[in-house]
Amino acid sequence: MPLLLISPALAPSGPIPAQYTCDGGDISPPLRWSGVPAQAQSLMLVVQDPDAPRGLFRHWVAYDIAPGTPGIAAGYPPDRRAPFKQAGNDFGKIGYGGPCPPAGDGPHHYHFELMALSQPSLPVPASADAAAVITAAAPYVIERAEFVATYER
Repeated sequence: MPLLLISPALAPSGPIPAQYTCDGGDISPPLRWSGVPAQAQSLMLVVQDPDAPRGLFRHWVAYDIAPGTPGIAAGYPPDRRAPFKQAGNDFGKIGYGGPCPPAGDGPHHYHFELMALSQPSLPVPASADAAAVITAAAPYVIERAEFVATYER
């Protein structure tokens, strides 16, 4: 069974409800997964917007997630550092930062990606930003699952 990432609140290729954006509650959406490979020692979740005016914008990186974890509930707090870690996003804050594209910029495509890693814990400092965590994880990726949702203002 391949790695699968879904959200009960987001339809693949569909619009992201405002409550998960800067125009609403700016809370993280609920996410669920299955098919984690037996050799996975941890998981990493990445949410990115490649349509941002200045290039790739990282909204959330959660890492060192135990492979037996079935998902993340909506509204995961940014200051919570257990049972997994969260990196600094491109808003300059720890945790999830919801979609907030410029008004009139058209739809942006938000990539929600789950990676199974062969490393139980990434060798990054607690203050690491999203880019550093993604770079550190690259050699350990076993499998990936992704879906894309959209948002525009």
